[in-house]
Amino acid sequence: MKYLFTLSTDSTCDLYHDFVTENDIKFVPLTFTMEKDGRMDSRLDNFTEYGQYVDFYNELRAGGFSRTSMLNYESHYEHFLALAKEGAEDVVHFTISSGLSPTKEVAAKAAADVRKDYPKFNVFVVDPLTATAGQGALVTMALRCRNEGKTAQETYDYVNGLRLHLQHFIVANDLNYLKRGGRVSGMSAAVGTMLNIKPILTFDREGKLQVIDKVKGSKKAIAFIKAKLEKEGPDELGYVLIVHTDNEPCAKELEEYVKERFGIQPHVCIMGPVIGSHVGPGAFALGYFSKSLRGEI
Repeated sequence: MKYLFTLSTDSTCDLYHDFVTENDIKFVPLTFTMEKDGRMDSRLDNFTEYGQYVDFYNELRAGGFSRTSMLNYESHYEHFLALAKEGAEDVVHFTISSGLSPTKEVAAKAAADVRKDYPKFNVFVVDPLTATAGQGALVTMALRCRNEGKTAQETYDYVNGLRLHLQHFIVANDLNYLKRGGRVSGMSAAVGTMLNIKPILTFDREGKLQVIDKVKGSKKAIAFIKAKLEKEGPDELGYVLIVHTDNEPCAKELEEYVKERFGIQPHVCIMGPVIGSHVGPGAFALGYFSKSLRGEI
């Protein structure tokens, strides 16, 4: 089928390989490095099976340390060059939030460099102001637009208008991973881990992560998320996402609640290694499109 534009994303969208392939979404895998027992192993974020995600989190549990680099100019340039050589002209491309990484600027620079040799090549780089399954939700909305015959400009404008209506509630399990990323202090991480404190984070309107509450234990964290949903549930799009870092019990509890309370089957997935490196095993999150803007619920 001939579409009016090409849909593209980097791997921080955490959409599964089969979905990306079946829907002709162009995909650029980012990289991460696993450090274990003094050895460094460079890998691509391009898992194709669920077990690979579980293996990654088990490596972290066993003492592995994953480092990420989301600024790979060469990967973006080669990705866009291949699209241009295939004859692509208008492209809608998604990166990770600019509040977490300057990857958007790297992608835009790579696209502009490709355009020097392919003047008809035009990339609309979307800053989703989110990451992981939230980014994937916006890619999915863009997919709907593409399949309905909308142009790249129409799709770009539409998803940009949706961004701040995407609510997030992210529950970290191990504060030491947030400490490494500079989200909490070393003292807070040590005390919080000892007391089983679970910080609840969200994306603000600039696409940055911020802690909005701290609760003791997963049960209270789930109760917090349910209370937010009771205050204002999903809008008419009916899209709810649940993502976890190998914490199926908490993800399942939220899934059953959403199905029973709102009659919606959430999109449930496991988080990939690039964002999962900064959250660590055992985390879970829920997101959904609402009528209110971020910070209003």
